Amino acid sequence: MKKQSLILFVILLLPVLIFIFFSVATHNAAIVPFFGPREAVTKTVDGKQVTDTIYHSIPPFKFVNQEGDTISEKNYEDHYYIADFFFTTCKSICPKMATTLAVVQEKFRDNDAVLILSHTVNPQHDSVPVLKAYAQMVHADPKKWTFVTGTKKSIYDIAINGYLLPAGEDVQAEGGFLHSEQLILVDKQKHIRGIYDGTSLPDVNKLIEDLTLLLHEEKVRQKSE
Repeated sequence: MKKQSLILFVILLLPVLIFIFFSVATHNAAIVPFFGPREAVTKTVDGKQVTDTIYHSIPPFKFVNQEGDTISEKNYEDHYYIADFFFTTCKSICPKMATTLAVVQEKFRDNDAVLILSHTVNPQHDSVPVLKAYAQMVHADPKKWTFVTGTKKSIYDIAINGYLLPAGEDVQAEGGFLHSEQLILVDKQKHIRGIYDGTSLPDVNKLIEDLTLLLHEEKVRQKSE
């Protein structure tokens, strides 16, 4: 009788064990990747040769925001942020991207560690007053979502070499400027952790999911330290 009870217990418990196994495996597999070029560097630690990976990172920058304030990479230290490129007179993908970023802003409104950084690719037209009017139009919280302008060279350089996105003047592009619909997720170490289509709802949901996971991993890591 005891043997039959044990067998019945195992049969009933098996589905639960399988569920737990796959839940743990799925959680462990949910790793937010790094994007961009990387370099393997060998160094000596405690007398032993150790190979470390150096990931691509966003270079230093300096721009002017919609409030007329000069900002730099220092304003984003100890923050996760989402970066994109747009221009205020864009009638194609920019309105969709602004709507997307408004959703992200609302999702992380109460989390001070999350910011948004939008760069204009048409600085000649998009002056500080123009950016401020645009920010107000899309209901951007100036403490959360910053719009910046600068020289064409500085903006195009950081788009291409920093965020790995195309940007520049293009007479064949709609509105005369080439820029990407991609949103870039940057972590606190200035590494690119995600690239998402800002006009795609599934991609936006993936951005929110990845950022939530990074925030959770950091919280767990801080508790264990």
